[in-house]
Amino acid sequence: MQVMKWSALALAVTAASTQLAFASAQSESNGIVEDSSFKIFNRALYMNRDFKHGATHESEANEAKGERKGYREDFGLGIRLLFESGFTQGTVGVGVDAHSLSSIKLDTGAGRQGNGLFGVDSDGTAEDTQSEVGGAIKFRVSNTVLKHGNMMLDTPVFSTDDSRILPEVATGTLLTSDEISGLTLTAGRFTALSSQTAAGRDTVTSEDSDENLHTLTSANIFGANYAFTDDFSGALFFSDVEDHFKKTYLNLNYGQDLGNDQSFGLDFNFYRTTDDGKKFSGELDNRIWSIAPSYGFGGHKVTIAYQRSSGDTGYTYGIDGGGAVYLNNSVQIGDYELQDEKSWQARYDLNMAEYGVPGLSFMTRYVTSDDIDGVRADGKEGKRHELNMESKYVIQEGAAKDLSFRVRHAVYRANFGRDLNDTRLIIEYPLDVL
Repeated sequence: MQVMKWSALALAVTAASTQLAFASAQSESNGIVEDSSFKIFNRALYMNRDFKHGATHESEANEAKGERKGYREDFGLGIRLLFESGFTQGTVGVGVDAHSLSSIKLDTGAGRQGNGLFGVDSDGTAEDTQSEVGGAIKFRVSNTVLKHGNMMLDTPVFSTDDSRILPEVATGTLLTSDEISGLTLTAGRFTALSSQTAAGRDTVTSEDSDENLHTLTSANIFGANYAFTDDFSGALFFSDVEDHFKKTYLNLNYGQDLGNDQSFGLDFNFYRTTDDGKKFSGELDNRIWSIAPSYGFGGHKVTIAYQRSSGDTGYTYGIDGGGAVYLNNSVQIGDYELQDEKSWQARYDLNMAEYGVPGLSFMTRYVTSDDIDGVRADGKEGKRHELNMESKYVIQEGAAKDLSFRVRHAVYRANFGRDLNDTRLIIEYPLDVL
């Protein structure tokens, strides 16, 4: 299996070498100030979780002062200031990126917080405000960029989570190269990861079998994305998270315009995870894959997905970023990644632009799974299912252009752990200042 994957990467590099490289981005630099940008991104999030078992399964760690057990409610605002400079002119361009992340607590439902929107004071109450600042220095030669410092990133094996008010932030070094047309090479080393609710540089942890907490020591990642054709692309990534685990990721993606306003798509994802060193994330041996064919016609799209987990454990992520789960059945509540779990999904998307309402869209999906091992005390197989519904509207023009409103609702049920209903209202407003 390992030989096959290296061969696939070699094939991609060989094919790419026959194509002309892009024009050098560095040679077209206008200067550190002239190419700079400054953006403000605002997100308001209301999140309500109703655990249908009430106090059952509710841990003391999730209880804030005055919390009504089994019910959580949070409402807050996040403001991100994002500055990206251009690069100085010359063979080697130099620039800087900087960010400021701030959150404001608007309401916690009379002390019923606990959805991961805010940090928590020593008395168990949500903090009124939080802030974090960071930056990175960057260098560019031709079409290759080296960045060192604090950053948000998105790769299959190390990805900062952005599912709440503010994103996680990684500290480390990232190299991205686009020297060959169609081929993007990525390499990085990260030594700290901050959570979505804490301003510290190293606040994401994992728990070992003795309930000891461990932060990220180092994570090394390598990967390649290659477009074989305009319709067919692939990706191959590797990671080594010291004393936690090693991962290999493979993706194949195909999309075809069938004409007459019809399209076909196929997405395949695969992870192989094994434990490493001191096994701070426990003993791990997992293979998980998913495949999702889709068919679009007019403003409609139908997707069917199947996902299968195998090995001695389930799939594990988190210390490598809360977004490091590129699987088709990773949805609003569940990732459907547990030991031996098999899951199926049916999804429907509707774009109302086809019916004269641009900016309005709807989505619904249903996921069901079975054969889960190791989750019930009586030894019986675990089962779960989930229904998601979502509606989003983006203002298309005027002073409020790009202001969006999104409602998400999930109903999750299982024969182990906690059942819950999850409702979120998300309002986002991106502003380009420069």
